[in-house]
Amino acid sequence: MPYQNRVTPFGEFEATTARGLFMGNRGILHDDQGILGSARWRHKHWILCALSFKGRKARINAPGHYTQLFFCDEATAFAAGHRPCAECRRSDYRRYMQAWQSAHNLQGPPTAGEVDIALHRARVTQDKRQVRTHGRLGDLPDGTFVGLPDQPGKAWLVWRDHLHRWTHNGYVEVRPRIQELEIAILTPEPIVRVLRAGYVPEVHPSACHYKT
Repeated sequence: MPYQNRVTPFGEFEATTARGLFMGNRGILHDDQGILGSARWRHKHWILCALSFKGRKARINAPGHYTQLFFCDEATAFAAGHRPCAECRRSDYRRYMQAWQSAHNLQGPPTAGEVDIALHRARVTQDKRQVRTHGRLGDLPDGTFVGLPDQPGKAWLVWRDHLHRWTHNGYVEVRPRIQELEIAILTPEPIVRVLRAGYVPEVHPSACHYKT
């Protein structure tokens, strides 16, 4: 039976056999029996890690070890509010921080702590609900996730000239990218700015290969 540790662009945790391209960390969310509790984070440092790094191995939901979360791709993790790990994804972390500095007109590079505090304000409300904003589809950069008014409960990736419908296993449907369409924006606003500043996230290959 799969663990409930696969994360959607809506920030929800689901159980599925799909593993995804990346792993994430928000702290210890399970008990000594490996059962997930109600908490969805234990700290504000929501990082996105490589699936393997220097041969390190850890049992899933081991007692006293952080809960491993899995994402279809980097764009999915961004929609859920994560940012690249400074250790196992050092080059991507630097690229992300450079884009953050440019996007937010900073004089120098931000610290990880500063970014994490800003992200936490943008991704959850005081009553722990996911923050949602709205806007026009044509204003969004590639890599942003949106919700469509006629497709409740489904997440769509903005990528090139199309919208790609998300699943844990990849993208299974495309729609034209209608510039004037009003949509719900799932990706937190500071990350949208990072994408607009030039950070290109890694997306599942199905987003590039799917044909209409």
